[in-house]
Amino acid sequence: MTEEQIKQGLDEEQKTEENEAEGVDLARQIQEEEELGLRRPRDWTRFVVPTIGVTWSLFQLSLASWLTLNSTIIRSIHLGFAFLIVFMAFPTFKRNIKTPGLRWLSEKHKIPWGDFVLAAIACLAALYISLDYEGLSSRVGLPTQRDMIFGALLVIFLLEGARRVIGPALPIIAMIFSLYAFFGPYMPDVIAFKGVSMTRYIGQISLTTEGIFGIPLDVSARIVFMFVLFGSMLDRAGGGRFFIDLAMSLLGRYKGGPGKAAVLSSGLTGLVSGSSIANVVTTGTFTIPLMKKVGYPPKKAAAIEVAASTDGQIMPPIMGAAAFIIAEYVNIPYLEVCKAAAIPAFASYATLFYLTHIEACKLGLSGLPKAELPIFVKTLLNGLHYLVPLFVLLYELIVPRHSPDLAAFRATLILIVIMLLQHPARLLLKKREGSMAEAFYQGGSDLLAGLIAGARNMVSVAIATAAAGIIVGVVTLGLGGLITDIIDQLSQGNIYIMLAITAFASLLLGMGLPTTATYIVMASLTAPVIVTLAGYQGFIVPLIAAHLFCFYFGILADDTPPVGLAAYAAAAIAKSDPIQTGLQGFMYDIRTAILPFVFIFNHDLLLWGITSWPKAIMIFAMTCVGTCAFASATQGWFVARNRWYDIPLLLGVSCIMFRPDFFGRIAGLGNYYYMYLAGLALWGVVFMIQKVRDRIQPAPAI
Repeated sequence: MTEEQIKQGLDEEQKTEENEAEGVDLARQIQEEEELGLRRPRDWTRFVVPTIGVTWSLFQLSLASWLTLNSTIIRSIHLGFAFLIVFMAFPTFKRNIKTPGLRWLSEKHKIPWGDFVLAAIACLAALYISLDYEGLSSRVGLPTQRDMIFGALLVIFLLEGARRVIGPALPIIAMIFSLYAFFGPYMPDVIAFKGVSMTRYIGQISLTTEGIFGIPLDVSARIVFMFVLFGSMLDRAGGGRFFIDLAMSLLGRYKGGPGKAAVLSSGLTGLVSGSSIANVVTTGTFTIPLMKKVGYPPKKAAAIEVAASTDGQIMPPIMGAAAFIIAEYVNIPYLEVCKAAAIPAFASYATLFYLTHIEACKLGLSGLPKAELPIFVKTLLNGLHYLVPLFVLLYELIVPRHSPDLAAFRATLILIVIMLLQHPARLLLKKREGSMAEAFYQGGSDLLAGLIAGARNMVSVAIATAAAGIIVGVVTLGLGGLITDIIDQLSQGNIYIMLAITAFASLLLGMGLPTTATYIVMASLTAPVIVTLAGYQGFIVPLIAAHLFCFYFGILADDTPPVGLAAYAAAAIAKSDPIQTGLQGFMYDIRTAILPFVFIFNHDLLLWGITSWPKAIMIFAMTCVGTCAFASATQGWFVARNRWYDIPLLLGVSCIMFRPDFFGRIAGLGNYYYMYLAGLALWGVVFMIQKVRDRIQPAPAI
């Protein structure tokens, strides 16, 4: 090789690294715009939001330990903190306003005085219910003029805050529901509603716990914050990178290894992360370039990361904050929600792991050289301390069964100690050069950054749950029965059509709303309807199944074109087309989309009424077989490339594994679990057919 060729190769490698760095920066910018705010002050105001963030985090830590306050007061203070950050961190408009006197509306390099005033008024409106708590309690249903003013201000500022943080979709939906509450009497007879007065509307939405200050905001204030804070601090401590290195050391050398590592690391990150976009940026920064290096096309590398990160929100114990809200809505213990969500979540991840193997086989890929991978034992020992707070969290939840907020608090305390001591410990154990004071300072800086990140990451959740409360409040004003009638008429009483309508509506709403807000809106509107109408047709649908159905399709919107922001973030890193990436990610996520339809009719997937561990493990294994067969049918590959006649056989395996009860009744079996044997036999037949065919005529890589 000549000197000129070597130089050319080095130049190309440097250009590739620069492109990847630009992609990572763009992905982080997408995350910051979506979740952390656009404003980056350069003057003294740069300290304001971090100070509020630290104060908010310390307040929440106090609530989980020693501070006792009334639940309504906690909710109002929680929303007040969120308002302060929203109006100071997010400018009114993202585009630059050049009109003299109005430029402060798009100011990004300092916090203008106008937003200081708006933040103060919004915070006061949120705190009003706690400042005059006794007075409001004594005049329920008879608000004074002052009550009406502050109640109206709260609604207005909440809608504006939601627009700044989340976008226009949720405020528009909330306004449509609000207008419908007033103009219901003037609607056509089919959708006519008796209507409400302004006094009743403000009283319900702003001055009671039936609207903005309802269950979702309560869960956000008491529980979700602690878990989001725990996840943010674990990431700042280095836990996110540890999960990635651990996954690469285990799986990187196998066929398509970086893809499999992306699935495992995203699953581990998903245990404590409530955001698919943050998951993409955290893990995708490392995994997407490695997937491209072993031969995955940019579109597929990004799509695998999107699918893995999106599914992080269905992983217990956090499930993107929804697990706690589901527990409150369905009125069951939190661990029962985790139990119900376990098999669908783990089966979905196992199938995605299988999908990466299929893609590697189709493309003829290999793994990374062992020399380029982290050493497993060394990686594990170096990051073993990151597993300690996770084990503490799981122990607290499962063994003594402490409340989720107390469990998260104790795990966070352990994590704080680790963050403060890990840098000095490395100096002592590895005898590195450096000052002990600097090591402690670094630990303190990490801790401070974690407290700030936790608060900023919570803003979108707090605002979304509060704004969704407007819709929930309007529904409780009397719209519930009307919605049941409307959906019944649209679906003609057919549960399958009704489920399709609910799934489509969830995907549509999810394009413009955070997952938690989508779930709250759809669960309030449709979950009771699913249970009621299914009962009319002789189906028994547990309420938890209906809630999880709404939740799953809200999640899938994160990679659904044209608005799937997780796909945009991954595409920025991979340098691929965002729409194509979203479409490919959605094709991978079809195996997740099928599961809600299955567990509506087959409650075994939710372990409903099942207490036997062997039976639970069997159901999980057979569900994995069904989802993997479905993935093979939709992706065109099993052992080798599918022929047309392989597809109905593979779909037959899926149907049997998903509904053994249905086929068992047809076959007249007393114990329908015997149908699993038939499904396995059919799966084995397809395996042998393709194996023999591949030996005769091997399928070329594509």
